Amino acid sequence: MSAAREEILSRIRGALGDVPAAETPDDVVVTRAYRSVDERPRDELIAVLCERIGDYNAEVRRVASTGIADAVRAACADAGIAQLAVAPGVPAEWRPAGIGIVEDHGLGAAELDELNAALTGCVAAIAETGTVVLDGQALSGRRLLTLVPDHHICVVTADQVVGQVPEAIAVLRPAVAEAHAPVTLVSGASATSDIELSRVEGVHGPRHLLVLIAE
Repeated sequence: MSAAREEILSRIRGALGDVPAAETPDDVVVTRAYRSVDERPRDELIAVLCERIGDYNAEVRRVASTGIADAVRAACADAGIAQLAVAPGVPAEWRPAGIGIVEDHGLGAAELDELNAALTGCVAAIAETGTVVLDGQALSGRRLLTLVPDHHICVVTADQVVGQVPEAIAVLRPAVAEAHAPVTLVSGASATSDIELSRVEGVHGPRHLLVLIAE
């Protein structure tokens, strides 16, 4: 992916090589007058996030920060999940006893499909849009991990909840700028509609999304 990105950027630079200097001013200041910080209280932001996630037909549960493993175990029992593919950065205290844990270190698509469920964290969650933000790092897991299994259980800690998209972009900046991390924005379970507007879930990602908000 990195090689492809560099190839695209190289072609863009080549295409712009003959643009006159007068048409590429370096002193242009872009004014960003949009709201970049949401000043609503954290509890209100979490309530909005829960409402938005529900709007996308996804499930959200608010749990105690000390009871994440129990919440994951209960979710697995509800869905009949016996094994979980787990992002390598998921803390030990999030991993439930009694459930088969397979840590993802390059699992293939067929292996992930057999496991049927994935457990990850995230880098942020946007209240206004009901979006979970994944940065492809150890806690969020590889993109493949969160696209192949039918169930995705994602843990969001209360301090990761932001109000607006610009705040999430600011959180993502180090991972993107320094590690060229692939970013995935998840707003509900995967779904699409055909020409007759018949909604189909699970076409290009998990059919079921459960967000656990740990407070």
